[in-house]
Amino acid sequence: MSESIEVNSDTSKVWENHVSVPDTPAGFTVRTTYPTNPDGAEVMLERWQAGSAEPPHSHPGDDMTVVVEGKMAIQFYTRSGHGLVADGDAVILNSGDTGYVQAGRIHDAKYLQDCKLVYVHDRAFGFTKEE
Repeated sequence: MSESIEVNSDTSKVWENHVSVPDTPAGFTVRTTYPTNPDGAEVMLERWQAGSAEPPHSHPGDDMTVVVEGKMAIQFYTRSGHGLVADGDAVILNSGDTGYVQAGRIHDAKYLQDCKLVYVHDRAFGFTKEE
């Protein structure tokens, strides 16, 4: 199996490239939505129906998903001579949980309940289906 690196709020590039904004309180910084800032992040508010799913795929940048409502599962994969192989148990995210996925890491997503998500992707979003 390939080496996997844990990505979290301390290591994800989602939290880089913040800037101060004039006339706002001290301590406030922001990262604007791509492409306004070439180092920006793309932010999406997503809704998924219970029972829907995304096939195994990867993204070109780190991503962060905050589950506002609902329950979902993320399964990570590695590539072998026989195709994709599950890499560990599925990660379950419930309302209030945050999940991180490293750039290029193959994963799927299953929506176990109706979900509302805040999705943040490092720079411009991309989706590559993996088989």
